[in-house]
Amino acid sequence: MTDITPSEIIQDVVFITPEIFSDDRGMFIETWRKEWIPSGREMVQSNRADRKSGSLVGLHYHLFQSDYWYVPAGSVQVVLYDLREGSPTVGNLISAYLGVLPNGEHNHQGIYIPPGVAHGFAALSDMTITYLVDSYYNPEDELGVAWNDPDINAPWDLVEPTISERDSLNPLLSSISPSLMPKG
Repeated sequence: MTDITPSEIIQDVVFITPEIFSDDRGMFIETWRKEWIPSGREMVQSNRADRKSGSLVGLHYHLFQSDYWYVPAGSVQVVLYDLREGSPTVGNLISAYLGVLPNGEHNHQGIYIPPGVAHGFAALSDMTITYLVDSYYNPEDELGVAWNDPDINAPWDLVEPTISERDSLNPLLSSISPSLMPKG
């Protein structure tokens, strides 16, 4: 396993590249191990989402929940933005690719996203994402910020994405109540 920790960009975000075992039959890969994020809480729920090419999800954030994403099929652009007041990396942004890369290779990376980091993804092809979370669904902890907020200035690869009604109603960062802003 190789850890790529972009903590100098956004503190506590961790990219994981697990070892792949291949032979004539195919391949085997561990997509999650608790030891990869020793400071993280136990993951308690696994989710899967399939999205069509051109879809955009986010930007979402949680005050209490962490996520771990893995893309077994398709190509995804991930955007992360540190919202945590007091974090040494507040206001920093990461744009990265999971799943099938433009060169056709699958990078098999996973990404750990701590509470307070806004996260979203653009489906650059039909795709599947699996994600583990460390707390059960809590509608009070399902927050969002506009995917196209000019203060965030996310470099999305999609120009006119398909987004959900929920995500189209996410507020601008400047409109979010201080009580709903994460602390670092």
